[in-house]
Amino acid sequence: MSIVPADRPIAIFYEHPDWFRPLFAELDRRGTPYVRIHADEHLFDPADEPAYSLVFNRMSPSAYLRGRGDAIFYTLSWLSCLERKGVRVVNGYQAFENEISKAGQLALLDDLGLPYPRARVIHRAEHAPAAAEGLRWPIAVKPNIGGSGAGVRKFETPEALAQAARDGLDLGIDSTALVQEFIPQEESRIVRVEVLGGRYLYGIRIYTPGNSFDLCPADVCQRVDGAALDAQVCAVDAPKRGLRVEGYEPPRPVIEAVERIMAAAGIEVGGIEYMIDSRDGQLYYYDVNALSNFVADAPNVIGFDPFARLADWLEREAAAAVAARAEKEAA
Repeated sequence: MSIVPADRPIAIFYEHPDWFRPLFAELDRRGTPYVRIHADEHLFDPADEPAYSLVFNRMSPSAYLRGRGDAIFYTLSWLSCLERKGVRVVNGYQAFENEISKAGQLALLDDLGLPYPRARVIHRAEHAPAAAEGLRWPIAVKPNIGGSGAGVRKFETPEALAQAARDGLDLGIDSTALVQEFIPQEESRIVRVEVLGGRYLYGIRIYTPGNSFDLCPADVCQRVDGAALDAQVCAVDAPKRGLRVEGYEPPRPVIEAVERIMAAAGIEVGGIEYMIDSRDGQLYYYDVNALSNFVADAPNVIGFDPFARLADWLEREAAAAVAARAEKEAA
């Protein structure tokens, strides 16, 4: 029997049609009371008292690529309302606010004294050439609200950037972007470190063909040794992208830094990405993700099913939230 009461189900708020099917399947398998709330169908009354044990926020910053940019800003309003009502929210307002601001992520890394690629923040395309002055080339321009590599462009020379600024750069849906040093990756790979409950869960190394900024782990369907991952859990176009993956445990100082980042960002379930500069061996943290898409066919890559552990954790958190609420009402 589930430890989550039927009258206080877990609510999963989401937008992407495919990424969370493994989680839904795991909750269905164990009979956990939960409801799926798709952003397209949602509205709320600020006076309502939501009857959920907890709300798990799975909104994606790349939703605007699928015609749902409005849902990104709507989500902030709903999360704020939930928290004011005392609802337990996993990856709530603070976490999502960090998720949808690359500028905010860099400020957070700077506060923690952790290395990141130097950058300037702009809100007009014509400011890009001046913002790049004094930075090491090549340069990348990244929309502040991104996800899945959306809108990222690389420039090799000041002349190329200046021309793009004249032609009109895409600064994203909030008209804000980073002008940032592009880091050539050691062995064309990045490392993603996942946390659950704010603590280290696993790490992977993703090897890239060098021409893509979309490194979603759920879309990597080939191991480093060339073995194909389970086709039933891979995106249809994943093999065409040339990404390869392997399980990897980062050094202890990196794991500790990742946990510090997540604590400061208010993210309980998510991933941090970092890379090593091929020119000088410097490590740089560069992406803070509150939306964690676990690696496809995880048992074949990291040796266990992270969705099962996520479901276990959600059940415990939901039961604890219900107990805390009952205690508060009885006081």
